[in-house]
Amino acid sequence: MIQAHEVPNEVTVTGFVRPQGPALTLLLRVPLKSLRDVDIPTFTTGFLDFSRVDTALTDATNIWIKDYIELYENGQRLATPQIQGVRVSLPADPSFQSFEAAQANLLTGPRLGTETQIYWEQGMLDVGFEYRITSDQSDFSIRPGLSRLGLQVNVVLRFQQPGQPERAFDIHADTGIVHLDPRWHQAFYLFAREGFFHILDGTDHLLFLLCLVIPFRRLKPLVIVVTSFTVAHSVTLIASAYGMAPDSLWFPPLIETFIAISIVYMAFENIAGANLQRRWVVTFGFGLIHGFGFSFLLRERLQFAGDHLVASLLAFNVGVEIGQLVVLLIAIPALTLLFRLVVAERMGTILMSALVAHTAWHWATERGTALMSYPIPAVSLAGLASGVRLLMVIVAAAGVVWLVSLWLGKPTEKAEKTSS
Repeated sequence: MIQAHEVPNEVTVTGFVRPQGPALTLLLRVPLKSLRDVDIPTFTTGFLDFSRVDTALTDATNIWIKDYIELYENGQRLATPQIQGVRVSLPADPSFQSFEAAQANLLTGPRLGTETQIYWEQGMLDVGFEYRITSDQSDFSIRPGLSRLGLQVNVVLRFQQPGQPERAFDIHADTGIVHLDPRWHQAFYLFAREGFFHILDGTDHLLFLLCLVIPFRRLKPLVIVVTSFTVAHSVTLIASAYGMAPDSLWFPPLIETFIAISIVYMAFENIAGANLQRRWVVTFGFGLIHGFGFSFLLRERLQFAGDHLVASLLAFNVGVEIGQLVVLLIAIPALTLLFRLVVAERMGTILMSALVAHTAWHWATERGTALMSYPIPAVSLAGLASGVRLLMVIVAAAGVVWLVSLWLGKPTEKAEKTSS
């Protein structure tokens, strides 16, 4: 009989991708509850009729899975695969702990019989696909387009290429194309794009940049301040990627709260009157905090870096800097015109900074309230050691920015005195 079910809230699909010789094998385990509107043979009790279930499994595979997962070899989509086999497994079945066990269970393992009493929604579908390929050393990628299976679908994949270390991925079904063993230029492009759009999508980072630009729209003051911010957030971003930052649950809300506070502070400093010699130091300190904020995005995305961690981190920073440059190229002329044609510079600085401070203060109170729900963390020796290492890197980076400020600061001061 035909049965329809509600769309599940969360679905996790697990699988293996293994190219070997002229064929690539894709093994998947999918919760049966996510396969809806299928003719399901059952007994009057509602339990699955295993003597007739294989046809329903094949139909479900063709309807919900086969045509939605796309595999690519060297950028070319592979032809429609052959189905190796389908079967129902119990949720506690351990065979998907390895490729060999999963394939053996699918192809030659004992099948569940009529003595097994299980409803359709409780079982797991194991299915194997075979794709024809030209070489098992090609550049393979996948688009795991299984988002129709649930409201939120995660795909946990393990890629096993001959002669290469296994790569594990935990990705959303609507992620797009994922390179399973990316080349350096693929990783660089991906992370540069991530950094660029992260800046443009991050309202808090944009407001912080606006606070930097309002009082210092001439080239040399901006170079000092922006360089300070760039070096600082690069330090903590890279340090986080190498495990020097806390990974506790309380750390992200703490950083998000400090980011909001940094915007409030910079806005009030603009109102009181910003000083270049103090501004780069303050900007460096807040840049460290914003770098941790950038790192939270990368925690999930670094799985796509492959063997190119350094190149990916560099690319992300390049993308962030390009995004910042785009923002500055728009903000500086806009502010110049605003202060020239609409409102006096001092009054405009106060009004805009007050508006930014008001917005950021609401963020700070909301994020601070969320932070207070976490217990006070305990201090460990390992945490102290990581903190000391990070502090040493920060001090070295601050020295670099200080030297830059000495090089550029004096000519700027003379220019400011001459203009005044």
